[in-house]
Amino acid sequence: MTEVNPKASPEESPNERPSKISKTLQEEGDSSEEEEEKEEKEAVDKSMKPGLQRYLVAVEYIGTRFCGSQQQLNHRTVVGVLQEAFHKFIGQPVTICLSSRTDAGVHALSNVCHVDVERISKRKPGEVLPPHEPAVVRKAVNHFLQKKEGDIMVTDVRSVPAHFHARFKAQERTYFYRLLIGPELLSTFEKDRAWHVSEELDLVSMQEACKVLAGHHDFSSFRASGCQAKSPFRTLEELSVLEVVSTPYFPSITEREQNSSNGEGPHSFHNKCKTGLPTGSISNGIMAGGLNSGTDLGFGIRRRHRCYVITARSRSFLYHQVRLLVGVLKSVGTGDLTVSDVERILNARSITAASPMAPACGLYLGHVKYELL
Repeated sequence: MTEVNPKASPEESPNERPSKISKTLQEEGDSSEEEEEKEEKEAVDKSMKPGLQRYLVAVEYIGTRFCGSQQQLNHRTVVGVLQEAFHKFIGQPVTICLSSRTDAGVHALSNVCHVDVERISKRKPGEVLPPHEPAVVRKAVNHFLQKKEGDIMVTDVRSVPAHFHARFKAQERTYFYRLLIGPELLSTFEKDRAWHVSEELDLVSMQEACKVLAGHHDFSSFRASGCQAKSPFRTLEELSVLEVVSTPYFPSITEREQNSSNGEGPHSFHNKCKTGLPTGSISNGIMAGGLNSGTDLGFGIRRRHRCYVITARSRSFLYHQVRLLVGVLKSVGTGDLTVSDVERILNARSITAASPMAPACGLYLGHVKYELL
């Protein structure tokens, strides 16, 4: 699935030099069903060695710290760092297979991989021991990951059968894209974590445009030139945009006073946040730091940006599809495009019809769905 590029352009990651797109790194779901079945069979055959335990591993990482997910010579990548940590843990090299490849600059709240591990006795070389428990794997690998940069972490581990493939068994992938809206400079804490848009965005128009793009379509207009997928058709199960509380969030003095005067308990604000935006927040500019109120917040208190999150959910995506969709939705929000223009762009079936692609830093792989017993 996803934004696949071994090295991103300067727009995607200002810390990296531009490079050519590898023809071998393509979107998940690009292969035909016959090719996927063949690859899956070959992968299973290789994993049938007695004593091997396959683990399904969920990881989170800060994408701007890596030159993409796939291993590259002389460059720090997600796969490379994970393989190094596993090697230190078990004392022998392993091969990491990712469910979803990501470009430099693209973050992951939860990407998934599988890895085959053979537990060999250190006291009696050659003796194969029972497999490690998943909790042991998670703790040990994180131990070695945190010794380095601390920008990647294993969040979950599960033992799976030898035939379980992280890529081919994925049923659905969800991406999130964060936009921070407002004229103020981005906070240091938000650097490389979102796309900063200084203009106001029309949320309702963006939501109407999402309705045009959701569903089963020929997405040739949202398919980067490096894509080798045989078919441009994809099914967007969900494409939505919502305004959410920007993070990190700390309650203002007004909110604290309101909470106290209403006689609400210490958990009331948390409970409101779980069901939606709390009363008196973005609507009147309190959470947004007085973005629309024009009030003086006091010395040293900065105004907060509005935060819109675009969600895209599908079994697979075309190369750079999500970021191209976000680029069009942002243009609708600023008024540079109308909802009718979005229909025209979709029907044009040409990448030249789309708006400029959104930068990588706002994109997050949020979840990869599996059917697990």
